[in-house]
Amino acid sequence: MPAYTYILASKPYGTLFVGSTGDLAQRIWEHRTGEGSIFCQKYKVFTLVYFEQFDRTQEAIACERRWKKWKRDWKIDLVNAHNPDWSDWYDELQNWL
Repeated sequence: MPAYTYILASKPYGTLFVGSTGDLAQRIWEHRTGEGSIFCQKYKVFTLVYFEQFDRTQEAIACERRWKKWKRDWKIDLVNAHNPDWSDWYDELQNWL
């Protein structure tokens, strides 16, 4: 079963949140409806700007832990490399998953 590590943003170059999950679409929906992280709700961090898929949950969790240790600039560089417009990928998830 696939697992995902993702980055949410409040706006381009705004507040960032890193998480991991086994059901990406459901988890992002939870963040957006206030059932996810209190941090995301407080800082309005709802835009899915990047994610990676893994074959195993342990790999996604390891990636999340790695990203959480990264400097902010490294996370911004990662998003810019794959999503330079900081578009919200949430609506495209059904096409990608």
